[in-house]
Amino acid sequence: MESPLVTVICLCYNHSRFVQDAIRSVLQQTYRPVQLIVVDDASTDNSVQLIQETLKDEPSIAILCLKENLGNCRAFNKGFELATGDFVIDLAADDVLMPNRIAEGLQSLSLHGEEYGVHFSDAELITEDGKHVGYHSDRFPHGSIPQGDIYLELIARYFINSPTMMMRRSVFEKLGGYDPSLAYEDFDFWIRSAREFKYCYTPETLIKRRIVKSSMSRNQYQPQSIQMASTLKVIEKIFQLNRTDGEKQALSNRIRYEMKRAFELREWRLFFKYSKLLIRNAI
Repeated sequence: MESPLVTVICLCYNHSRFVQDAIRSVLQQTYRPVQLIVVDDASTDNSVQLIQETLKDEPSIAILCLKENLGNCRAFNKGFELATGDFVIDLAADDVLMPNRIAEGLQSLSLHGEEYGVHFSDAELITEDGKHVGYHSDRFPHGSIPQGDIYLELIARYFINSPTMMMRRSVFEKLGGYDPSLAYEDFDFWIRSAREFKYCYTPETLIKRRIVKSSMSRNQYQPQSIQMASTLKVIEKIFQLNRTDGEKQALSNRIRYEMKRAFELREWRLFFKYSKLLIRNAI
């Protein structure tokens, strides 16, 4: 039986310090065949030069250099247009795959069956210069991580380290890719995919997640944050997707949390929109 093709889309924006390590981590995978697509989102540093230098002996690898900065969601979707694999990994150019990341993901998804669309794992947390900080499981122990239908859990709390995900191609096709209107992709992807597909978890470190000071995830709750506006859009989608009383209650709790953060930052427009949504959700 022929081994399925796995596509890794490596998205780079001003990641010149890290992109070579990210690319090499794909080339060093124990699994084959792998399709690597490197998307540079109009970097202003020398990322493109370093990408080309790293891949000078790999002419079959696609390098897509965007002429204008599109942001994570739109840039990734551009890369996905070139993807031909049955499985997909979204690799930020500041993160690093462990050598067995693809092999372990395929094994888990194969064992669980077609209804499982997304695989995720533990992650090692490293500094910008690659030093060990800890593990994702230090805060989120393996025994606390749900599997299967995790839609309600995703409304209620954070527990997935997003760079650890590996997805079936059918998941992206079902969703129509990432929502290009959003500033970030993971929360929206989790919600929309978990409504349709199950998730499986491996309690093993399969990726190194780099903690970068300028990353969007570290600056989500800031005044006039575009990420906070995107979160509201995702929560409005949850309102439309919910089916059970338990899901409605989880959403009410999540809305109250986001209202509190908006109040603290004096984001009154968001605060009042959440207030209205909370009332609608209670009906």
